[in-house]
Amino acid sequence: MSIRTTLAAVVAAATLFAVSGCAVTRGQETVGAYVDDTTITTQVKARFFENKQVDGSSISVETLNGTVMLSGFAKSAAEKNTAESIARGVNGVKSIKNEIAIRP
Repeated sequence: MSIRTTLAAVVAAATLFAVSGCAVTRGQETVGAYVDDTTITTQVKARFFENKQVDGSSISVETLNGTVMLSGFAKSAAEKNTAESIARGVNGVKSIKNEIAIRP
């Protein structure tokens, strides 16, 4: 085996191990779970921006294993409740943690 072939094989193996080791983050069990969580987060944020009653730029959305955490600020209790309701309506959401604070 030539040195170039050996070097190419070593680089390919190292890349494969590095990439596969980084694929799952934040405690998800599989890459599929990570993709599902990212999809849920994106859909919730998109629905916030479509809804005129919720200020999507003031509310942060994070998803882990189907649990959506809402944080940030709302202008009223109605906006906080609407944000939670919108998040519950997204496919794949298992539970909601609503940590949105109401600005006085």
